[in-house]
Amino acid sequence: MFSEELDKISWERTTEEIYAKTEADVRRALGKGLLNVDDFKALVSPAAEPYLEVMAQLSRKYTLERFGRTMSMFIPLYITNSCTNSCVYCGFHASNPMKRTILTMEEIENELKAIKRLGPYENLLIVTGENPVKAGVPYLAKALDIAKRYFSNLKIEVMPLSAEEYKELTGHGLNGVICFQETYNRARYNVYHPRGQKANFEWRVNGFDRMGQAGVHSIGMGVLIGLEDWRTDITMMAYHLRYLQKYYWKTKYSVNFPRMRPAENEGFQPNVIMSDRQLAQVTFAMRIFDHDVDISYSTREPASIRDNMATLGVTTMSAESKTEPGGYFTYPQALEQFHISDDRTTAEVAAALKALGREPVWKDWDQSFDR
Repeated sequence: MFSEELDKISWERTTEEIYAKTEADVRRALGKGLLNVDDFKALVSPAAEPYLEVMAQLSRKYTLERFGRTMSMFIPLYITNSCTNSCVYCGFHASNPMKRTILTMEEIENELKAIKRLGPYENLLIVTGENPVKAGVPYLAKALDIAKRYFSNLKIEVMPLSAEEYKELTGHGLNGVICFQETYNRARYNVYHPRGQKANFEWRVNGFDRMGQAGVHSIGMGVLIGLEDWRTDITMMAYHLRYLQKYYWKTKYSVNFPRMRPAENEGFQPNVIMSDRQLAQVTFAMRIFDHDVDISYSTREPASIRDNMATLGVTTMSAESKTEPGGYFTYPQALEQFHISDDRTTAEVAAALKALGREPVWKDWDQSFDR
């Protein structure tokens, strides 16, 4: 399990090594074809900032070689904001006085139909709060059974499950799982996650192993930018990615760098701010580090940044997202988990991508491919 590997990696030493990198280390990393995590440290270090244009061109080159001029499109569907966790930064946290919604199967189907009217989406991400009693595996299985009638590719972003539960859901059409570790800083993890199942650091970080053991086709990773030093956190994710690729090499991987925005409870402000240039730097670094990994930008990011990065390393985007349960049809005025920045319609995002020479891809996987 990765928690055992993580025990061998010092957060403090990793931070020191990143900030000790020199321009010579950066140039050495940029000259290599196959990079290790130590090279990645150089590319996310302050020493790499003068090389941002060189990194951008390399990132563009590798993206074109591996993904062509395509952009995979997906859309999220939040089906419940019921949650038993107390994450201090999240609008869904258990102590936040807000109306809790668990969509019925009929309401879920209405949402799916509404999404289909927005555009030709085939990649759906089903998102929930973490309430295993009221919205656990049986509920998710029923939701997937309905969704697979409308969409070819189904992913979930829910509480970490057991390997047996992930395996069970693949029988209901599940293709991929996305899970944000939020932070790999074990010493500080419970400051942000004081109560609930999410407070169990090992259970969460080892969830990716359980996904791999269950044979999940696609695994998405991410850290929440704003909790701890982003350079160290993303380097830890790079360690994790290499570990997963070694042991679950049949699986496809994606990464995300969501920058924290104000939660609805307004009580938590980010500890760390990542600038636009730094977001670009880590995106380029990840593409140079791993030519095959899928890099995703959600509507958390402004339209200008998403358009700019669409040609430089990003390979997956969402559009016209609603981050509240039932937001597409049932409860259009419900409370969001977080505010989006890019509020363009699906058609507007698609048109912008085409103007940039990128082709929006609405369907890039089907279960029949594995038969």
